[in-house]
Amino acid sequence: MPLRAIITQGTAADCSQAVALIDGFSAQYLLADRGYDTNDIIAQAKLRDMEPVIPPKKNRKEPRSYDEYLYKARHLVENAFLHLKRWRGIATRYAKNTSSFLAAVHIRCISLWAAIS
Repeated sequence: MPLRAIITQGTAADCSQAVALIDGFSAQYLLADRGYDTNDIIAQAKLRDMEPVIPPKKNRKEPRSYDEYLYKARHLVENAFLHLKRWRGIATRYAKNTSSFLAAVHIRCISLWAAIS
């Protein structure tokens, strides 16, 4: 289930916001795809006592190990994005300004949370 959303410019890399997204959360594991394999994210996760389950990038000089079995559960993260993008306004970003788009994302997240309550 989505817990936090940050809207960036279209050209900004997703991994640039990962540290801000996990700030303040406690969890046993941090599951992310290969694009989030940066030293800053790994350090922030370990600082928060999270075990990073992120496959190493192909160009990493010292490849890290990760739990391949647990990584298979990452599809749940992708499913959350799928549920958000079922709203056409979110999938195509009809909102002209950032605050309207973020409000639409928050409303969709509330509806997802309300569906399981």
